[in-house]
Amino acid sequence: MTDLHVEVTGSGTPLVMLHGWGMHGGVWTDTAQKLGTGFQVHNVDLPGHGASAAPDAFTLDSVVGQLSARFEQPVILCGWSLGGIIAQHWAAREPDKVQRLILVNSTPCFAARADWAFGMPQETLTQFANELEKNHAASLRRFLALQVRGSEGERELLGALREKLFSRGEPHLDALRGGLAILRDADLRDALPQILQPTLVIAGEHDKLTPPEASHYLAQSLPHARAVVVAGAAHAPFLSHPEIFIEHVKSFLHE
Repeated sequence: MTDLHVEVTGSGTPLVMLHGWGMHGGVWTDTAQKLGTGFQVHNVDLPGHGASAAPDAFTLDSVVGQLSARFEQPVILCGWSLGGIIAQHWAAREPDKVQRLILVNSTPCFAARADWAFGMPQETLTQFANELEKNHAASLRRFLALQVRGSEGERELLGALREKLFSRGEPHLDALRGGLAILRDADLRDALPQILQPTLVIAGEHDKLTPPEASHYLAQSLPHARAVVVAGAAHAPFLSHPEIFIEHVKSFLHE
């Protein structure tokens, strides 16, 4: 199944944008407008999200398989949060398909482990999974609140995200379950040395979901990466600090 909904803006080198858990490609609309002057920006609704069809399965391999089938030519890849984990997996699995990487508030390992302190506690993820079965809309709204906590303009940012959340309909429950399973189980740390693409890692200073330490780990472990931290931002710097975000991305893409 390759019927992904993709919105295309601008012209030039293809730049594929992958959203986070429970959201859709519309979260990138303003960013795409600003980047569309030099690139052809593709805002993807991941399987089962937004206007994309429900998937048979939502795993790292299945999602990357759909993306690879949809984009036959090499792309620049920008992934936010869960989208960043998918982007790392795609870059490692198909290095010829991914030219450059932008990892936004991402991590190689979302959940905390005995040897990984920069993740969300497993109990919290289990609680989200339980809530998802009872009331997935409430679970997603709670996740949004965690994303903006500590950000400058927190209240306005939360309102903007809530407005976008179901603007393309509600995501399919199976896709939400699959995405949460990726966040719980994926650990890409061993693959990082093999991801050779030039990479920009963008972190939010006050991010409570993927702390800046995870971004610094990414930048140190990827062979050709550097990290920038957006002061005053939490988990969505492209929404809270769009000018700074765009400046960092354009500088990287024109290197």
